[in-house]
Amino acid sequence: QVQLVESGGGLVQAGGSLRLSCVVSGSIFRINAMGWYRHAPGKQRELVARITSGGYTNYADSVEGRFTISRDNAKNTVYLQMDSLKPDDTADYYCNAAITSRGAYPMNYWGKGTLVTVSS
Repeated sequence: QVQLVESGGGLVQAGGSLRLSCVVSGSIFRINAMGWYRHAPGKQRELVARITSGGYTNYADSVEGRFTISRDNAKNTVYLQMDSLKPDDTADYYCNAAITSRGAYPMNYWGKGTLVTVSS
């Protein structure tokens, strides 16, 4: 089975930094795109950042210039470096990956989330 496990969340003050990590394990043939989503209470889940297998990245307008997504293919890990954090960044952050396992086509997998809280 495929599992995604996030880590690195916590409580920080505005202007601070955190780095989230997501490790993918299990029966993996290929990891395609990976990304980070966030979900704040009462708000819709949104894409924060995404990185393709070729290294192309895209970001939500609200985080561009402050967040950086990267991946280490040897470790099956994707990271999200978050700088200049704002209270509006407070949310549960979820790792997502498109993975080809036993099937011929990729499927989306999700981690259980890690909480990021930014205080004023």
